[in-house]
Amino acid sequence: MTQSDDFPPHRSAALARLAAFVPQAGRDYAALRNHDLPGHPHVSGLSPYIRHRLLLEDEVIAAVGAAHARPSADKFLAEVYWRSYWKGWLELRPGIWRGYRAGLAAALNRVQTESGLRAAVHAACRGDTGIDGFDHWARELLATGYLHNHARMWFASIWIFTLRLPWELGADFFLRHLLDGDAASNTLSWRWVGGLHTPGKTYLATPDNIARNTGGRFNPTGLATHADPLPMAPLPSPRPAPQPVVWNPNLPTALILHDDDLHPDHLAQAGLAPLATALLDSAAVRSPLAVGPLPQAFVAGALADVAARHAGWLGPVQSFGPEASADTLAAWALATGAQQVVTPHAPIGPVADRLTSLAPALTALGLPLVQVLRPFDAALWPHATHGFFRFREAVL
Repeated sequence: MTQSDDFPPHRSAALARLAAFVPQAGRDYAALRNHDLPGHPHVSGLSPYIRHRLLLEDEVIAAVGAAHARPSADKFLAEVYWRSYWKGWLELRPGIWRGYRAGLAAALNRVQTESGLRAAVHAACRGDTGIDGFDHWARELLATGYLHNHARMWFASIWIFTLRLPWELGADFFLRHLLDGDAASNTLSWRWVGGLHTPGKTYLATPDNIARNTGGRFNPTGLATHADPLPMAPLPSPRPAPQPVVWNPNLPTALILHDDDLHPDHLAQAGLAPLATALLDSAAVRSPLAVGPLPQAFVAGALADVAARHAGWLGPVQSFGPEASADTLAAWALATGAQQVVTPHAPIGPVADRLTSLAPALTALGLPLVQVLRPFDAALWPHATHGFFRFREAVL
């Protein structure tokens, strides 16, 4: 399986990248972050590591805060908090994720039955539309598993408003190929561009903005000049945020580690000593279509990394891929002799969907599934009730 040379899937690589970036996380980042240049010299490149929690948000915040006064680092820190905002917002509104999956299924059915749509989608995903910049970004994503955030916004805007393709198919294309593909950040960012997150507010990519922020590399013609919001249903009211559970680390425990959280030190510090550990690889279930080789390789490597880092603590380790059923996992847990199954809390998305299906199978065997919520998430997510700026005022 192909692995990205730019993003080794190891915590040591994440820490090294963080240390190298911290000096430029202040005014340099604020001034240059919007420029999408070859090699992406003005952004951190930490997102694949934060997304899988090989690196924690609070670690990044602490490292940057120790090196820069708050005002100078505000732009970078805001980007870190945006990720937590998106996760909290979706956690409070899980129906949005289910709606996206239903919309994706409907769009995929259209692709099967409408030859014109099928040809247009395939051309867009290959980078064969003839649109300057857009085609480059499609190919860059396929080749590297990464895109600059500004390029993601331009790409989504062109997909929705110029090519007039279903937004769910574009979001799925990203989720299948981004190393940092995340249910909350990806889904909600696409919804934001299309006017589905903040009612009436859309994002329109313009040739001037693209040319100015790519050093003149791209100057597309024929882009949409208007971005009318996509039709939307009323946003659901937020449900209560998940709360930390009281759990007993001294019970005989089977541990499940998954690709949403691969830094289990907090569980060891709580006194947990697993009888055995399952490594649950869910990269391939991010989409009903084939997930790209780069994200799959990153997750496989990250799971191997956590197993190596904690080899003396995890107990016997067994790997389970996307084909592993809930009954298979439950049978493994029972065979360990455990009285409970513990796992880091999985936010709304594909991993959470798998754990939701696992819980009844465990219950049938008398084993509770305990999802341990991190204090950072417990503190921030309840504030994701409205827009980002209200969230930021509450948490900063």
